[in-house]
Amino acid sequence: MDVKDSNGNLLTHGDNVHVTKDLKIKGMTKTLKRGIAIRNIRLTANPQEVECRIGKSYIVLKTQFLKKA
Repeated sequence: MDVKDSNGNLLTHGDNVHVTKDLKIKGMTKTLKRGIAIRNIRLTANPQEVECRIGKSYIVLKTQFLKKA
């Protein structure tokens, strides 16, 4: 299973990524701003989603809004 970011680069478990668009997260009061770095992503069963940790909570993000750092 190949997981690709918005630019077509392959993502692997433990990669660092940047957010390409401001994202409002359901259940959280703050938004993820464009350009914020997210470290140590985890791949999920769906090739279009990755799991990451923001603060103390884990969220699932779509790969179309991420680019490899």
